[in-house]
Amino acid sequence: MSSELRTLTGARVLVGVGGGIAAYKTAHLVRGLVGDGADVRVLPTASSLEFVGAATWEALSHHPVLTSVFEDVEEVAHVRLGQQADLVVIAPATADLLARLRMGRADDLLTASALVTRAPIVVAPAMHTEMWEHPSTVENVAVLRERGLTVLEPAVGRLTGPDSGPGRLPEPAAIREAARAAIAAPRDQRGAVRRDLVGRELLITAGGTREDLDPVRFLANRSSGRQGWALAHAALVRGARVRLAAANVDLETPPGAQRLDVGSAAELAALVAAHRGRADALVMAAAVADFTAAERAQTKLKKDESAGDDSDAVPAIALRRTQDILRLSVLERTDSGSARPAIVGFAAETGSDEVSALDLARQKARRKGADLLVFNDLTAGVFGAADNAVRILDRSGEEVARAEGSKTLVAHAVLDQLLSVLPEVP
Repeated sequence: MSSELRTLTGARVLVGVGGGIAAYKTAHLVRGLVGDGADVRVLPTASSLEFVGAATWEALSHHPVLTSVFEDVEEVAHVRLGQQADLVVIAPATADLLARLRMGRADDLLTASALVTRAPIVVAPAMHTEMWEHPSTVENVAVLRERGLTVLEPAVGRLTGPDSGPGRLPEPAAIREAARAAIAAPRDQRGAVRRDLVGRELLITAGGTREDLDPVRFLANRSSGRQGWALAHAALVRGARVRLAAANVDLETPPGAQRLDVGSAAELAALVAAHRGRADALVMAAAVADFTAAERAQTKLKKDESAGDDSDAVPAIALRRTQDILRLSVLERTDSGSARPAIVGFAAETGSDEVSALDLARQKARRKGADLLVFNDLTAGVFGAADNAVRILDRSGEEVARAEGSKTLVAHAVLDQLLSVLPEVP
């Protein structure tokens, strides 16, 4: 296993498939991982082949499929595959499979590989609600997490048959994001994801606010929410509890995050005010509008047709400033006399001939007073891109770290610095 590999591109990924009806979704997961540039080997349990056959896995992964420790014996496959893996993803993980993983069983190729590997392991459970909530499963999940495995929370929704509840396999896109977060995460001496945020609660804002002008139009920005989403996935794999304030984001909710949707800057301000007192950290990755309409029109703003098609006459739109959520949060913390929450702001700046974007960010860091400020230079292009490049400043404007690469790598770099400013656990 390469300890330096921190992206899915070129990664050797084992995908374990448990014997549940949700196995059909894993085909989309495998296709996505291969599309991300991973070298994928699928290890189905014998019972899972009753749902999806070996031919499907071989066609999607471009590798032969083995299930038994007695296959490919001359190559010692039951040891070699786990040793060479950079990441293991198990989806779906049934209640039986969770129990076998917890016990350290090695009675098929999947469980033997999981026992051998020192790579991060991401487990996506899927089962009926009663099984997921049974004390045995609850205990098994807790033990696996203590050992460093990333066990995702199942989604809530329609299950096999007429019943609904927690136990649904997370969507493949969300599992892939968790895989990206796990492979990019810092590791402990065993190679497992370092769970240095266990017991911590983070309130993360993501996306971009929209400010209504009339019933049809709004002011907005280009933020996709992907950096905030990457922060949520990274925090979850490192053991945090995450509340995710999503401002107009069209992405699958990270498994285990509590998603709270908002539209405008005022709605986001109210949500942050309501929840920040319970958080250990407030991470303000959302792009919040600086201005909103002074008065929202009750009917659609219309052209003056009497002025003719060539007229330049347009309705005047008066604007007012929105609340400075970051600064208000810092002031509220100061007034309370508490060290909680640690506060991380984000600044996207464009420079000019008179002042650089970095100098503007340094001024903002000193003015806002957040513990950390993550600075983007907009001249490089940020919104909607797969990668990012940031400088992390302290409250005096001094640079404490840089990060460049995927937004997942940047997210972990931000969390690494957050650890240094988190208040002590009470």
